[in-house]
Amino acid sequence: MWNTKRGPCLHSKGELWGLFILLLYTSPLCCSSNFSHLIYKIKEGLPEGILIGAISADLKLDLSVSPPRLFNLELKTDNQQYVNLNNTTGELFTSAVEIDREALCAESHEGQGCAIFLDVLILPQQYFQLVKVKIIIEDVNDNRPHFPVDEIRVSVPENAPVNARFAVEQSAVDPDIGIHSVQTYWLVNDYGVFTLDVEENEGGELTPFLIITESLDRETQAEYVTDIIAEDGGSPPLLGTATLKIIITDINDNCPKFTESLVNVTLYGNTTKGMQLARLQAYDPDEGANALITYTFSERVTQESRNLFHLDTNTGVLKLAGKIDNNTGKLYKLIVLANGPTCIPEVATVTIHIIKQLSGPPVVIPRYIASEKDGVVSLSESEPPFSPIAFFTIKNTEPQQKIECLLEGAGPFRLVPYEQFKNEYLLETTELLDYEQQQDYEIVIVVRNSHGLVVNTVVKVHVLDVNDNAPVFKQSFIDITVEENNPPNTFLAQLQATDADSESRGEVYYLLGTDAPTIFDLDRSTGVLTVSTSLDREEKETYRFMVRAVDRGTPRKESIATVIITVQDRNDNSPRFINKDFTFFVPENFPGFGEIGVLTVTDADAGENGWVALSILNGSDIFVIDTGRGALRAKTSLDREQQGTYYVWIEAIDGGEPALSCITTVTVLLLDVNDNPPTVLFPQSNQSYMLVLPNTLPGTSITEVYAVDRDTGMNAVIAYSIIKRTDGEPGSFDIDPYTGNITLRKALSNRGLYSLWVKVRDHGQPELYSTVLVNLFVNETVSNETLIQSLLPRSVDIDHGELPPDKKGRKGEQVPNMCGEYQVLLLALTATCLGLFLTVVSLVTYICCKKRKPKKKSIQSAFLSTSPPGQTVMCLSWPSASAQRRPTQTEH
Repeated sequence: MWNTKRGPCLHSKGELWGLFILLLYTSPLCCSSNFSHLIYKIKEGLPEGILIGAISADLKLDLSVSPPRLFNLELKTDNQQYVNLNNTTGELFTSAVEIDREALCAESHEGQGCAIFLDVLILPQQYFQLVKVKIIIEDVNDNRPHFPVDEIRVSVPENAPVNARFAVEQSAVDPDIGIHSVQTYWLVNDYGVFTLDVEENEGGELTPFLIITESLDRETQAEYVTDIIAEDGGSPPLLGTATLKIIITDINDNCPKFTESLVNVTLYGNTTKGMQLARLQAYDPDEGANALITYTFSERVTQESRNLFHLDTNTGVLKLAGKIDNNTGKLYKLIVLANGPTCIPEVATVTIHIIKQLSGPPVVIPRYIASEKDGVVSLSESEPPFSPIAFFTIKNTEPQQKIECLLEGAGPFRLVPYEQFKNEYLLETTELLDYEQQQDYEIVIVVRNSHGLVVNTVVKVHVLDVNDNAPVFKQSFIDITVEENNPPNTFLAQLQATDADSESRGEVYYLLGTDAPTIFDLDRSTGVLTVSTSLDREEKETYRFMVRAVDRGTPRKESIATVIITVQDRNDNSPRFINKDFTFFVPENFPGFGEIGVLTVTDADAGENGWVALSILNGSDIFVIDTGRGALRAKTSLDREQQGTYYVWIEAIDGGEPALSCITTVTVLLLDVNDNPPTVLFPQSNQSYMLVLPNTLPGTSITEVYAVDRDTGMNAVIAYSIIKRTDGEPGSFDIDPYTGNITLRKALSNRGLYSLWVKVRDHGQPELYSTVLVNLFVNETVSNETLIQSLLPRSVDIDHGELPPDKKGRKGEQVPNMCGEYQVLLLALTATCLGLFLTVVSLVTYICCKKRKPKKKSIQSAFLSTSPPGQTVMCLSWPSASAQRRPTQTEH
């Protein structure tokens, strides 16, 4: 039985496989029935997880037995990396390692095939079986043919016959096998004279052969270039390409030909020995040794002619080799042969006619003043005009012979006779030379005598360069724009300056001017201008400095240009208010849309990035703000008594992308304006009254006038004063100007109604006030209230203003004038009568009360309050003011 406990132990110690191998060779189970052979076929290059075969199914094994069968691969085999084995089902799958048939079986031949061999062990022991698995790897067309070289050369002689075959030795190779290997070759362009054929050798390799289909001529076309294509048999087929260069080799199929077969030469009798007379020229279209030409005299040329004339066998140059008799004229005819390999010589005839001359042509002898070498005169471009170049002396002239000497050729030169000597001429410049315009001149000194003999002397003038040109910038003003916040070492521009001078004189290097900030760098050689740091437009928007372009001549010349660098703005600054927060003081009742204050906001950016819009985040129903000026305004007039302080949040946002913003707090404090007159809270009515006992002692506090003012400060400081009295005894009562407390000034001797007009005013500007009528009824009791009411001032009198003239009423209104003197007199008489009447009534009432029982007190006696002597006060018909103030005395 399979020991499930010991199995893992053996496996972990690496002993399990050794036990199985030992059993394989020692156990009696190792018979032929315990071995199986399975063969599978798969294609190369399959991905991971492709089923190769199911061992259990192919061996018809029962997988439901217990303990279950286990399938394992023999360890330490290279082939194991290509497959994955399911240990429970025995299924073989391709692994992540792709199978490449060409790499796996690189050394095997096509006929041997390619396979992977695996040993699979079926365990445990009671099921033991060794399965030999062979996996045949089938080829797929995954390789294209390729030639061993990129260019294949095939040499074909130009006389190759039609149907001649030339092997293309560098044939293509394809790692694939069978139909997937190379099957054919073909040419992209056969030029109508080639084709390809393929031959197979004994080993099965295909060799392409180039076949000639038309006759070739190297002189017509010496080379053919095309592409050779190798094609395999896959579907679709894969191609390999190489360049096929067909070189047509030369054969000697052409002979030399003269360009001129008849040459005429005229000689004067005094021609100098060694003078070149003619040059015979033949050509052969062949190449190499096949085109070699030699020149010789024909056998028919006499020895005299051979001695007098020399023919160069290689170049065909014919020269005068001997001296000609000047006194005789003669005609020579020379036969010249052009010889080629295996060719019949080509013939040319040279006729030489010697003319008898009394004197030869003029002789020009130059004597150079300027520097001369090998016939080339060198002049510096800095030489001034009329600089001498050379003297020319004309010789070999007869005494009476006329000589004409002139200059031919373009250029700033002239040839003038030298006055002191005959037949002497001076060559000189006429103006400054300019190397940058023209470096070389070729002029001809032409001398002609009276016999028409002409001698030409060529003079070459080479202009030497001097450092006469400063470097020139392409632009004298170089405008550069760069965005701020650039990375360090940002490329700005490449300066370009040219110098028309040559060699080192024209080499330019670049320098920064002394006014250039140190943050800029300029490469001396390339002219590349960079900035080493990040630029900030808010710090500096424009940089202007000089740059220099200097050459390497002597003395050095330079030019300057102005660099203007404009730093373009980026929205990198948020708006800023000049204050962290703002506080504005404004008087209340300030007109609507009046300017409360101005918020100054700045943005260091420019353009749209620096355009700032203001908006109110809160309180927009009360305030508005002018975006342009930043003026804060209230939509309506504000009342301090309703609200004295406002807090407004203002946001400033710029026009950049993305937009930046900031917020500030605005505190609006309303300053008080004297717009509220004092409000009298006590007494509440001009029709109310207070009972004052006649025996009240002087100095007693009778009552008080209580008023408030909604304003603040001095506008709310209240002063009280009595402006009119209607009492029978003037000066009986006083009022405290600060507290409004009314006290008895002197003892009361008269009974009756005392009325005091009290003015309650504030200390504001303008001064506002209110008035109130304080009615004091002096008597022991109130027995006839109807009488008292009749004595109180009528509302119509109050409305008409029983006030002194030139007084202002509540809220600044003009109070009507008081009554005339007759009214005052009438009022005094009425008060006196009323006082007497009240006195009588009081006495009667008092007597009646004395006669009654003590328990039955009259209603009026209920209003009396027991106080210290002289301090009893009775209040009748006076509305309670306890809700508005704290009473200063006991009221009954």
